[in-house]
Amino acid sequence: MTAFFGEFIALATAFCWTITSIAFEWAGKKVGSLPLNLIRLVLALIFISIFSYFRSGLFIASNASAEAWGWLTLSGIIGFLIGDLLLFQAFVLIGARVSMLIMALTPPIAAFFGWLILNEHMTASNLIGMAVTILGIAMVILAKEKNQKTVKMRYPLKGILMAFGGAVGQGLGLVISKLGMKDYDPFLSTQIRIIAGIMGYVALFFVLGKWKSVFIALQHKKAMTGISAGAVFGPFLGVSLSLLAIQHTTTGIVSTIISIVPVLLIIPAIVVFKEKITLKEVAGAMVAFAGVVMFFVF
Repeated sequence: MTAFFGEFIALATAFCWTITSIAFEWAGKKVGSLPLNLIRLVLALIFISIFSYFRSGLFIASNASAEAWGWLTLSGIIGFLIGDLLLFQAFVLIGARVSMLIMALTPPIAAFFGWLILNEHMTASNLIGMAVTILGIAMVILAKEKNQKTVKMRYPLKGILMAFGGAVGQGLGLVISKLGMKDYDPFLSTQIRIIAGIMGYVALFFVLGKWKSVFIALQHKKAMTGISAGAVFGPFLGVSLSLLAIQHTTTGIVSTIISIVPVLLIIPAIVVFKEKITLKEVAGAMVAFAGVVMFFVF
């Protein structure tokens, strides 16, 4: 197991993202995505600070370098504020299953930014894998009109664009996280990113004057149950485990394993949200996952 430690951690991350996607879709439909984002980050900060204190004796990442704080803060704003704000609104509009399928574009996007920022290489197989991933996503989100040659969106375009924006935020945030984290503790690195995200949301709530929605959400017991569960398995365990995984294996392998989430979400979507899923949609999810595998393996 030691030889594949990073791979096993990445698989655990995939299960965490599956649970948090379900929890946040359920809670977001009850109280809205904006207050959900702030509350779950505050809860995650509490969880990760207590965990870090008992794990390393540090309640806050006070031993991180100024450079690490700078890059990880930027990563937190891009990933937790911009990326997740778009993704969680997509959860409300088109559901977690389709949103996370579009998020399968995160690995190719991360590879693109890795090439742009870190001078990492992109090969012909990378581009083919990206094309296959896009094909799989298109199989799910596009539908042909009956008795017509025209093709239409099966889901709202606004939700699809927001999910894509979430993928861009996650991909860029991952690359910048790697740039800032290096050999530093992944849980404390996540804490820095969470703090940056909270600061961004606080500023946003002051600008928009949306504090009332937060207090309403806090009084919604069922929604708070979902937000709490999502906070544990998302920004606390999920993000931290993903950073731990990329310290023990390549970003490509981690991204590939995590990309199984859209497949894992098929059964919960049927059982929990009573979605009617066609064989074409299942095949599309499989093709998208195969594209991510091709992107990094071949």
